[in-house]
Amino acid sequence: MMTSIDFEKDLNTEQQAAVQASDGPVLILAAAGTGKTRTLTYRVASLAHQGISSDRILLLTFTNRAAQEMLDRARALAGESVSGLWGGTFHHMANRLLRRHADALDYGNDYTILDQDDARSLVRSGAEELGVLGKQFPKPDVLLSLFSLASGRDASVEQIATEQFEHHPVNVEDIIQVHRVYSKKKREINAMDFDDLLSNGLTLFNEHPDILARYQDRFLYVLVDEYQDTNKIQAKWIDLIAAQHRNLLVVGDDFQSIYSWRGADYKNIISFPERYPDTQIYKLETNYRSVPEILEVANACIAGNPNQFQKQLRAVREGHKKPFLSKLYDGHEQAQFVINQIMCLRVAGYAMHDIAILYRSHYQAMELQLECTQQRIPYQITSGVRFFEQAHIKDVCSILRILEQPSDELAFVRLLTLLPRVGKKTAGKIWNKLENRFEAHNNDHRDLLRQGLPAASQGAWKPIEPILEAYYKENLSEDPGEIICRYIKTFYDRYAVETFDNYHRRMEDIEELITYTTDFENNEHFLSEMALMTNIDTELQKDGDDNAIRLSTIHQAKGLEWKVVFILWLADGMFPSVRSLEDGGGEAEERRLFYVASTRAKDELYLCVPESRRARDGGVIYYSPSRFVKEIPIDLLATEKN
Repeated sequence: MMTSIDFEKDLNTEQQAAVQASDGPVLILAAAGTGKTRTLTYRVASLAHQGISSDRILLLTFTNRAAQEMLDRARALAGESVSGLWGGTFHHMANRLLRRHADALDYGNDYTILDQDDARSLVRSGAEELGVLGKQFPKPDVLLSLFSLASGRDASVEQIATEQFEHHPVNVEDIIQVHRVYSKKKREINAMDFDDLLSNGLTLFNEHPDILARYQDRFLYVLVDEYQDTNKIQAKWIDLIAAQHRNLLVVGDDFQSIYSWRGADYKNIISFPERYPDTQIYKLETNYRSVPEILEVANACIAGNPNQFQKQLRAVREGHKKPFLSKLYDGHEQAQFVINQIMCLRVAGYAMHDIAILYRSHYQAMELQLECTQQRIPYQITSGVRFFEQAHIKDVCSILRILEQPSDELAFVRLLTLLPRVGKKTAGKIWNKLENRFEAHNNDHRDLLRQGLPAASQGAWKPIEPILEAYYKENLSEDPGEIICRYIKTFYDRYAVETFDNYHRRMEDIEELITYTTDFENNEHFLSEMALMTNIDTELQKDGDDNAIRLSTIHQAKGLEWKVVFILWLADGMFPSVRSLEDGGGEAEERRLFYVASTRAKDELYLCVPESRRARDGGVIYYSPSRFVKEIPIDLLATEKN
């Protein structure tokens, strides 16, 4: 049953104007905390109230959960009249169409959608057929990530592979051949992977105008959420399906476009008015989340970006306190500052789960994780993996562990299974031959190990042996970072680029770990501290989410909010990061990242600016405050001096 909706009562002036926009292309620029979901939901309900049949409305989102939430809210407003709406993710909608028309692309309509394990097996099978698996070649997960990025960017596999392996001896032609075999095998077994749903959905429309025309006619209204996160294929698909009626309404915020690294194209939202010259633009700038002092800081920072739709967040809430700028000596002092402030916040009445610590890269929270552990402050990490529990950190520490602790079977097995064609069974057999102890300085032990390795792994192991000898001959037990450096140079760098799709991030973590080892007088002390931290971490995790602060990268924090937010390492070269600054347009996206971080805070915001960190050679690296902090008028911030 259709219910009555009081748009004037339920919506502010900005939202109401957007919801009741006339037909034609509409761009709703919804700044952070301005009621984007509410606006889109009321738009659906408004169309239903106008008598538009729900099966003529297409709603595209980035998660099925978001689509269901909007549909549930719209149903509460407009009743069951919206139940026939086509809503869901781009992949869901593409699959729905392909199930009806896959035969037009020479697929059976009963095609299988490959999950990650199935896709991995198929890629591995293709690599084995070509005889490249086990050589100096990327693992299936890395290849799948590369294929996915090429698909999302509508680029060639050759182009993406050349960029990714520019500084590594990987044969790009072999990657191209594996992709061809993988594509052929999918055809043979009537299967598509996740990315094929989008690319084949676009191909269906491009190659079969009769099918496209059917859906162009059907969907009188097309609505798209989080438009700033669309990739090239998604944007093209949307433009095609909305081309006939041109009632295309997209909602997004160019200020929050932060996912270029996974294929999102910022140009889609920026160029929308150019592609649709008669676009009606509505801005949602009334923020319901944050106090005005926080919004003033966010506005000041983002204003420095070129080529954007200018917006000014306006607060509904009353004033509270200025964001606090803290200049600190290094990461250790930063960690102590955060812990001290958390203690004060607890006294002020904030719960642990009200507090979040955000950072640009995972390694930047390492000192804080250690300080939290020492002070027994429970914390949860959005990624779910704490710094010293990450695979790449455990990998490089395995060589330190077996050198210091010859009876450490877990470290021995982990070290050996990183080698090509060595599994846990083979490593276990070698361990048994060594009588459950590997003395790295013992020639007989090294001979036994070498003899037990398969031929395919001998070449990888050979350059590692001199590192084991150097540990004793050069007294490197006092410099664990040097051991890791040599291990990376001789073996692990190549292993990492062939194993992890986020190679650069993981190597940044390892570089920071190397620097961190200089805080310890020797390998034994370093490993003892790590073991202690890990054990205490396990105990602290039992306390659960409700009694824990949240640690998160900013990318993973988008869409979330907390009463109190700390932003770490606001130093040029750290945030913005050096790698991002080297990329074209990187500074603009880094500034958007800072904007997203600051607008996660509801009541209080702390900006942490360390000025130094220890260098690998024992010296000190000094940093200037982040350019994003420098751009903020000082009167908008509270400091130690005022």
